[in-house]
Parts: sequence; C-alpha cells; structure tokens
Amino acid sequence: MTTTLGAFVIGTPDPPALADFYRALLDWVEVEREPQWVRLRAQEEERPGLSFQLESDHTAPVWPPRPGTQQMQAHLDLQVDDLESEVERACALGATLEEHQPQEGVRVLRDPHGHVFCLFLPGS
Repeated sequence: MTTTLGAFVIGTPDPPALADFYRALLDWVEVEREPQWVRLRAQEEERPGLSFQLESDHTAPVWPPRPGTQQMQAHLDLQVDDLESEVERACALGATLEEHQPQEGVRVLRDPHGHVFCLFLPGS
C-alpha cells in the first residue's frame, strides 16, 4: 500500500477569500469553489492540493508561541528563489510580515486570516 499526501486543508472564516490569496501567491489553479469549501492545485499536477474549509470560530495563533495562548497547529513552508521580492509580493497580496524572525533565509508572515506561513530560501 502506498500513502501520499493528497491535500493540506486550512480552516478559515472565509474560504473563497483566503483561497484567492493563496491562488495568487502560488500561481495555482482553482479546482472547486463553494462558499464553505475551495480547492486549489498546482498548474500541472492534480495532487497535492491546498483546500480551504469554513471554520466560523477560527482563532489565529499567537506568534511567537507563548504558553496559554492559541498555538499554531501547522503552517506552510514555501520555498522561493528571491526572499525579499517574494516577501514584498506576499505583502502586496495581503500578507503581513511578523516582527519576530527566527533565522536567516526564512521570513515568517501571516496570511490575510492570520495563519502563519514561512517563505524560505533553498538550504535554509
């Protein structure tokens, strides 16, 4: 038996809006769109995909994490060739750059709904 990652699902109070952000950031295509569910995939590949499901009571995690606060359950690491230009592009699309940056070659950002994601250079 072979097991492969089919998709990563992000809970959000507005699946279509958050999917639009990641579609533009990743240059992926939309496969399915409903008010409570949107699925994206890479231009030339069916899987893995990135999906967004309605989570009305979404609470964004605290970064950096602190005891007793909403913890990050998972995050996306997105490899880029030019870190600073991709940070600028992500911010122009609606992301925000976090003040706390843990290491060189990596930038921690938040998407428009508060999910933490990282842009990183190869080898970082």
